[in-house]
Amino acid sequence: MKVKLEPWAIAPERAHDTDAGLDIKSPDRAIVKAHSSVSIFTGVHVQLPHGTAGLLVSKSGLNVKNDILSTGLIDEGYDGGIVVKLYNHGDKDYLVNREDKISQLVVIPVLYEPVELVDELDGGSERGSNGFGSTGR
Repeated sequence: MKVKLEPWAIAPERAHDTDAGLDIKSPDRAIVKAHSSVSIFTGVHVQLPHGTAGLLVSKSGLNVKNDILSTGLIDEGYDGGIVVKLYNHGDKDYLVNREDKISQLVVIPVLYEPVELVDELDGGSERGSNGFGSTGR
């Protein structure tokens, strides 16, 4: 995967060789107000390998300790800058400092299956259309 940085951006990196996600760091200070959100332009551009997509996934520490979540999808052909949107589900404002880890980029394989419109779906699975807690607690 190729990465291009704006002059002020911070390169994504893995904390450990076997980490699935590359840490994305904030290039600026920002405040994520309680029960609100903020978008941070990271200045990081990626060229993903063919047949992959990038998932922006919340840092577990930010999520568990501070109620801060992030999510996003980067399509293979996108080479614009990565913007991380942080959502604060907590009751306290959260301060992001420059170089704080704000999200992680996980590169995953993607199947580009064609869409076929049909009147009925094949067979019936054991699960069927049951969902939304149908298997119990």
